[in-house]
Amino acid sequence: MKREKSKSGGTKRPQAHAEAPVVADPAPSMHRSVDRTIGYPVFAQPQPTPDPTYFRVSHSNTSDDAAYKAIDALNAAHKLHALPFPKPRGGVEPRLTMNDVLGGNDAVVQDIVKAGQLVFHSTGDCGSTRGPKEQSAVTDKMVSDFNETRREEIPQFNFLLGDIVYSFGEVTYYYDQFYEPYRDYPAPILAVAGNHDGMVSPLAHAKSLEAFQRNFCAEAFAVTPEAGGLSRTAQIQPGVFFTFEAPFVRIIALYSNTLEDPGVIADANVGNSQLAFVEAALKRVKAEKYKGALLFLDHHPPYTVSRHGWSIQLQKQLDDLCDKIGVWPHAFLSGHAHNYQRFTRTRADGSQIPYVVCGNGGHNVQKLNISGLRAPQIIQNASRNANKIVLESYDDTNYGYLRVIVDDKQLRIEYHPATDGKDTKTPDDFVTVNLTTRILEHYVANDLGMPAAAAQVGALQKDQAKPKKGSRR
Repeated sequence: MKREKSKSGGTKRPQAHAEAPVVADPAPSMHRSVDRTIGYPVFAQPQPTPDPTYFRVSHSNTSDDAAYKAIDALNAAHKLHALPFPKPRGGVEPRLTMNDVLGGNDAVVQDIVKAGQLVFHSTGDCGSTRGPKEQSAVTDKMVSDFNETRREEIPQFNFLLGDIVYSFGEVTYYYDQFYEPYRDYPAPILAVAGNHDGMVSPLAHAKSLEAFQRNFCAEAFAVTPEAGGLSRTAQIQPGVFFTFEAPFVRIIALYSNTLEDPGVIADANVGNSQLAFVEAALKRVKAEKYKGALLFLDHHPPYTVSRHGWSIQLQKQLDDLCDKIGVWPHAFLSGHAHNYQRFTRTRADGSQIPYVVCGNGGHNVQKLNISGLRAPQIIQNASRNANKIVLESYDDTNYGYLRVIVDDKQLRIEYHPATDGKDTKTPDDFVTVNLTTRILEHYVANDLGMPAAAAQVGALQKDQAKPKKGSRR
């Protein structure tokens, strides 16, 4: 178990309901012991507030040293295993819809369908132990994406890729590492759990995933004690794995457990409930002849060229199910490696699947394990038993996030570094998948008004060039 040393440290969218939101207290109220159920979702604060400059709860350089020493000893004795997790609500294939997370506000969903396009955010490893600076830079840039001239370009939700809170998913750090950084984010936030979200300190009297379940898998819209005086309600995911359905996209969210490496979705310790879930989800995709984008999301990346290893067994288990059912994802998003990496997997039938790692959401950017690596380049050749894998692009210097755009024909995944600033709308990297052919292609750009504006200018110039009555040229 490797540990990273830490240091001490818009335009707003209407909320899903018109009821008056809860007003924030000046400081987190950690003394509250019960959730405040309010029955409807609340997202951003009523008014934007300045970025914090320090953590309210100290996370010092040495606060986790004893716990990590105990974990290292267990790891050396081969006593670390994937941990069992709470059974999700909703049967074999737990489901959640965008309508659900909006509290039944179907008008928003219908507007997305009418506009013909869905946009959402994603990033991973956002919990920071150094202080709020880096994570605030990422969230500030994401919030700037809500300042758009066309409604269809506005993000509708954020799907985090794990490691929300470091180092052991502690309840006490949720305010500083999650609620405060996202206080001005005016849309629902969902998440897959990362290894640090499920990891339990040997010195703590806590259950694995206890804090994550309270804040992302609540049974009703409520403000938890971890939110302090902030307004955001807990998310109502049915569990740590589920299918999320939104216009134009279906997301299969998985829990890859608590080990540093590899990711685990099924084994003798945790059982096969996630495999049964994926099989049921894929069978439903096939039975319904679903034509939208299908995404897999988890925390541990199947492929990476950073210090973490490949999750080979996890990938094989999913491949076997996809092959069995005859349904494959259009893309696979992960975190865990604290940087940005994009791979293309070319299957034997010629179809291409982007595997995107975005684990630089705020926690200690890491360099790749090969200095000065040139991209693109092949990292695995095609063979009888393996597909060709190409590292297309990476960023191991900046913090950033993904902006995902999907319509009835294409899936586009953009990467935006926080250092580009709030006014930069052009991504540093991107990939586009044709939903029908499953081949990477050039993105068909949207008409956001420039041709019409140019036509108006041209007509005005033409009119001004006409001779006026009584004038001489």
